[in-house]
Amino acid sequence: MSSDKHIIHMDLDSFFVSVEIKKNSKLAGKPVIVGGLSDRGVVTSCSYEARKYGVHSAMPSRLARQLCPHAEFVRGNMDDYSEHSRMVTEILQQKVPVLEKASIDEHYIDMTGMERFYGCMKFARELKEQVFKESGLPVSFGLSVNKTVSKIATNECKPNGALQVEQLEIPSFLNPLSIKKIPGLGAATFLKLSEMGVRKIHTFAQIPQQQVYKVLGNNGLSLWQKAHGIDHTPVIPYREQKSISKQQTFESDSIDFTQIRQLITGMVIELAYELRKQQKLTACVTIVIRYSNFETITQQCRIPYTALDDTLIVKAKELFERAYTRRMLIRLVGIKLSALVNGYEQIDLYSASEEKYNLYQAMDKIRNRYGEKAIALASTLSIKL
Repeated sequence: MSSDKHIIHMDLDSFFVSVEIKKNSKLAGKPVIVGGLSDRGVVTSCSYEARKYGVHSAMPSRLARQLCPHAEFVRGNMDDYSEHSRMVTEILQQKVPVLEKASIDEHYIDMTGMERFYGCMKFARELKEQVFKESGLPVSFGLSVNKTVSKIATNECKPNGALQVEQLEIPSFLNPLSIKKIPGLGAATFLKLSEMGVRKIHTFAQIPQQQVYKVLGNNGLSLWQKAHGIDHTPVIPYREQKSISKQQTFESDSIDFTQIRQLITGMVIELAYELRKQQKLTACVTIVIRYSNFETITQQCRIPYTALDDTLIVKAKELFERAYTRRMLIRLVGIKLSALVNGYEQIDLYSASEEKYNLYQAMDKIRNRYGEKAIALASTLSIKL
């Protein structure tokens, strides 16, 4: 890849924990765990002090308590995290030419062409300081020639760090690292490669492409390119218009509210599954109803980032009650989830028990294997609209 690209990856350090420390400075320097407070809860995020004891996200809270009994447990507030995420995005949008919001707590910035006017490293350091000054949140960043290397660089200099990797430095930077450091290399792939004796990026990079394809398929070839520091993925300008939606036109106009609410529940469940499959979160719910006279009413609201059925079902039903203001038959109902960002692993787990979290995972596995209609809530099975 040509060395004329200048890509910055910025990642907020232990984002949820940092927000909690901002709200309560007494938590600074302590092992902090954000998540469900009961033994049946799940860890959403944890401070670097807690990670030293083996605590990590999606771990059952009871196990985290055993590993780090003196940790400060905080239930967390997704409203606060969503607000701070938007705050940081707005700060960056005002300063940079091309910004991609990659998840609730990370951004890519393309500074290509601007290096003539700014020293990119100097600019990134000033941006890091500005984010901290205006939001109160620490941020780390990596600067390199593409998204993959800049992201790995960020992860290597956390917390509160900065690292530049020039084109010629890429092999010596990547080679000694664990293959776990390659973005997109999951647990199953890591296990498969480990069984082959491949644990370092250098070893993985030496495997012939044909063999990688034979063992791992097309995804393996993408990972192999990343192991060589190759990534042509562009920084995609951030737009909140991205959305997914479903709508249903009834065979005959209806005011059977029991059936309509069941239909809304069913559509939300399908959309939430699609969110999790794409590893995305939504921050905006919209409901559309069309009356028998073709008048169309829309209601929408911003919500804390989520991908959980329960949260979205409640909000969609609230919006329906608000939208239906005429005593008239309905011919169509639609739901749209928008303002999407990546980050399924950071769903608001603290509002879900360990059992519910496991249930979501189990249901999604069934859908992945047998199709999205393979499992549903009993209350949605009688829909006849």
